[in-house]
Amino acid sequence: MKPAAAIAAILIVLAACDRTPVEDAAKVPGETTELRIVTLAPHLAELVFAVGAGDLLVGVSSFTDYPEAALGLPVVSDAFITDREKLALLRPNLLLAWESGTPAHVIDQLRMAGFRVEVVRSTSLADVAGAIGQIGSLTGRAGYARVLAEDFLSEIASRKARFAAAEPIRVFYQVSMRPLYTVNSDHYISELISVCGGHNIFSDLEDLAPMIAVEAVIERDPEALLAGDTGQPDIFDEWRRWPQLAANRFGNHFLLPASELGRPTLRLLQAADAICDALESARQRRDQYSDAA
Repeated sequence: MKPAAAIAAILIVLAACDRTPVEDAAKVPGETTELRIVTLAPHLAELVFAVGAGDLLVGVSSFTDYPEAALGLPVVSDAFITDREKLALLRPNLLLAWESGTPAHVIDQLRMAGFRVEVVRSTSLADVAGAIGQIGSLTGRAGYARVLAEDFLSEIASRKARFAAAEPIRVFYQVSMRPLYTVNSDHYISELISVCGGHNIFSDLEDLAPMIAVEAVIERDPEALLAGDTGQPDIFDEWRRWPQLAANRFGNHFLLPASELGRPTLRLLQAADAICDALESARQRRDQYSDAA
């Protein structure tokens, strides 16, 4: 899954099903082992598996490819089309929706149709821990999920402490080039940059994933450019038109693991390590350039 698709969060549009099967499916079972869960975003399926409830999943959204066990599950819909017959056949009694990605009107329609829909927030690092706890409680794995969430936050804190004394460095994170999108301080990617001692040059913007102008990037003069690795030949090629840009002068262009970074799950710890390694290299290159000058 491409990071732009994950952050843009254009997800599932579900139409109403026949009334009878929906009413039956929407009844909340007395035992959690009777749960039949459908997730409406790839990272939600990953979190269900993380808390040990993967056996309760009966359907997922498109681009759900982690862990490997999720690959065999029926895909209910993509960003444009919903297989209503498949959804009725699966008869889920719990739908997990993404607050930032599943449109509010879609959630309302599902609830009006009789589905039980739980909305999961996962914008910040704290939200990720909260999402783990929420899904754990919904699936009867509250104790295990609490440990996972605490460990996740502890690992984040340890990385933050490690880079607390690191020299600050100005960072631009590129979600996509055309149109040009980035993230503000409320986004977990910006938080990870801060954890590693970096400063997101667009942390002050209001929108979570704002569209910006090339001129704004040049004016704020980042010392490092970061982007998810989408497999494109050269994501940063267009920025080379401005050799005066600090990141260009220092040679600080870094591609990050897209799947780990694009999904708010426990794998953000791997993304954090990749960002921290990149920013450490960026500082060294900046220092070497200064010494040579």
